Amino acid sequence: MNGLSFQLYSARDHGPWTAVFERIAALGYTGVEGYAALYDDPEALARELAAFSLAMPTAHLAVEALEDEPERAFATARTLGVTTIFAPYLAPDARPSTLDDWRAFAARLRRIGERVNGEGFGFGWHNHDFELRPLADGTVPLDVVLDGAPEIDWEADLAWIVRADADPLAWVTARAERITAVHLKDVAADDSPTTPDEEGWADPGHGSMDWAALLAALRSSERPRHWIVEHDAPSDLDRFARRAMASWRGWTEDGEGASA
Repeated sequence: MNGLSFQLYSARDHGPWTAVFERIAALGYTGVEGYAALYDDPEALARELAAFSLAMPTAHLAVEALEDEPERAFATARTLGVTTIFAPYLAPDARPSTLDDWRAFAARLRRIGERVNGEGFGFGWHNHDFELRPLADGTVPLDVVLDGAPEIDWEADLAWIVRADADPLAWVTARAERITAVHLKDVAADDSPTTPDEEGWADPGHGSMDWAALLAALRSSERPRHWIVEHDAPSDLDRFARRAMASWRGWTEDGEGASA
């Protein structure tokens, strides 16, 4: 079975990091996914992760970092043992607004991907909700990105698809061949007791999403290699990390997950 990774953004308010690494390693996580705020001292971070037998197979690095300081970005990724880099986000004021703008952004990602691949890393895009919201003519920006940059991978954040009022199962079915990483994140049900400070998110397997159907569709493509749990605003980190691991083990033991 593939090891399960933990998106460290989930723990940004629950430090110190050494304690976080110790807690998730004890629960059985074998990997983490990094994000920008962690990369100030990659050598020290690599040592800490190694102390708890944690790997970092995937990392989020901004498009700006990959364009403006590529050598620093690649050195960071190598130090941390990253194999695949995902560009994760665009600030609201940097987002394309027209079809031509999105086509230009896809071309930008294609150029970045060529450089990243040339350095020996995989490269892909990680979605939020804004790429799923149709343009005035009905075009969905994520389609423009995936079609305009056909060589890049997709790290599918299925819960953000739900937040965009789109159907994650339809996207997984249509684009399974592009998905090499999956964020296992859940959306709270309308009648959920989830507290307001969790922003409507839920622990994986404890929300409103149909994981049996989603994981079956993902498994059919045999492409996903990386499985990462995430919660954008957990009020109780231990609860989230524990329940996410329990859900993963239940899904994989029941044959609904992925194995390798």
